[in-house]
Amino acid sequence: MANIGKNLRPFFTMSSTPTAQYADFAQYKEQRTALINRDRSLRADHSRKAVSEAEAKADKIVRELRSSEAVSIWGADHDGIPHPFPGMEFLTGRSIILKTKLFKILAKMPKGALLHAHLDATVNAEFVLKIALEYPALHVRTTEPLSALNITKILPEFRALPKDAFATSGVGLTDASYSSNTWVPLQKARMDFDPTFGGPEGFDKWVIGCLTINPSEAYRTHNTVNKIWEKFTSTFVASTGLIHYSPLWNRYIYEFFRSSVEDGVSYIEVRINFHTKYMLGEDGQEIIGHREWLQIFDEVQNRFKADLKRQGREDEFIGARIIYSTLRFISSEELDWFCEECLALKQEFPHLIAGFDLVGPENEWKPLIYYAESLLRFRERQKELGLEIPFILHAGETLGDGTEADVNLYDAILLGTLRIGHGFSLVKHPKLMETCREKNILIEVCPISNEILRLTSSMLMHPLPILMNNGLPVALCSDDPAVFGNMGLTFDFYQVLVASEVTGLIALGELARDSLQHSTLHPAEKQQAIAAWERRWVRFVELIVEA
Repeated sequence: MANIGKNLRPFFTMSSTPTAQYADFAQYKEQRTALINRDRSLRADHSRKAVSEAEAKADKIVRELRSSEAVSIWGADHDGIPHPFPGMEFLTGRSIILKTKLFKILAKMPKGALLHAHLDATVNAEFVLKIALEYPALHVRTTEPLSALNITKILPEFRALPKDAFATSGVGLTDASYSSNTWVPLQKARMDFDPTFGGPEGFDKWVIGCLTINPSEAYRTHNTVNKIWEKFTSTFVASTGLIHYSPLWNRYIYEFFRSSVEDGVSYIEVRINFHTKYMLGEDGQEIIGHREWLQIFDEVQNRFKADLKRQGREDEFIGARIIYSTLRFISSEELDWFCEECLALKQEFPHLIAGFDLVGPENEWKPLIYYAESLLRFRERQKELGLEIPFILHAGETLGDGTEADVNLYDAILLGTLRIGHGFSLVKHPKLMETCREKNILIEVCPISNEILRLTSSMLMHPLPILMNNGLPVALCSDDPAVFGNMGLTFDFYQVLVASEVTGLIALGELARDSLQHSTLHPAEKQQAIAAWERRWVRFVELIVEA
């Protein structure tokens, strides 16, 4: 043992004087700091030329609060959540998030623009059901009587019927004698819901469950991309009959604007799926076409703005525009029809149509290359008519590498997309990231959506920091908040903030500013929107510092 110690002694002997060693280490630390600074200099928050004293203080407060709550709240015991951590799977951790002071602070943050959301999934499901119950025309039916064996598998179908077709008798959906596909008034179906299944409250729970994704579905029973997309798609199938009823559609849009503004969103570009060509009018007739959809959207927006003005809050909402969308399973000939309609609507509503997109599960439906010729023709038709309808295309919402869904990124860029929806697999392509940075193509990142739809297991594994660290412009978006329970944008901002030690309040502010900068607003409107946001940002920062 003595010999072993003797042999080891040289490894622990200083080979130079203490002064020289200290000088070497000091130089090393300088190089280390310089390398870290160079690496982070590409990020938007680090490239800002000036940060105010108040911003620096607020950023420090937020960082310290994040650290303390990581211990005091996320390190505590929570019933039913065995291993909580900041940035964990959203549907499981949502109840904990709501307990944090950090979430309450972010709820007051001015968030700029919401650039990626699908209108059919933007209003709280409980609110939709509540107002639906006010309309006698709305009915519901199922393919068979509901029972303990099938209640979690059968979807409701909703529809507004003409007055002369109202159901005046019959039994409820849970009655064993219910005749398959027989329409039942919505109110009656609720009141007659079997007490065994919870009565009226059980009816509400069943309907809400069909319109949303719950933790068990997201993380256990549907825990692959394809399985969770089946559940996700089913929520739209269930909700269409409610939302596509013009009286409800009117109130639905108003609530979308109201809840967005309350969460700090000041401008919206929302995707509307125009694949269904008509919705039902107040009389239950299928007569409300796409032109009327835009008229209602316009009228509701004007009314909402007028209401804000009366409250002295007009600078809180710049407005909303529409990204015309259709589904990516149609034929190229059908796409030509939708493109022509989009041109016609742009001519009549130039202030409303902001862009064009194809939506749906990229892993399963047709890739962009299938539609490339039609999309190129659409671009030429715009030139002929003197119109500008930029492509704002979904691409790369996939785990694939070299799959058709992944390769959509190449086509989106070659087609001249203004922004990329999701772009989850973009980080696998260094040349494409370089191109997006050089062409200033913003990535519409939907963190919570990506996690629930099984592209990542938690925010800590999301590729967002890679995009930010490579200097790509990014906007945080909610995608389908009514389905995911992440209403507004606060939840997405929270998840991003707590999942990183580098990202701070300044970074969140730059993301919000970028969302407005990369909107389709005209330059003068954009300048107005950013100026209004900056005023609100200053007040928000002061609020944090003074608290």
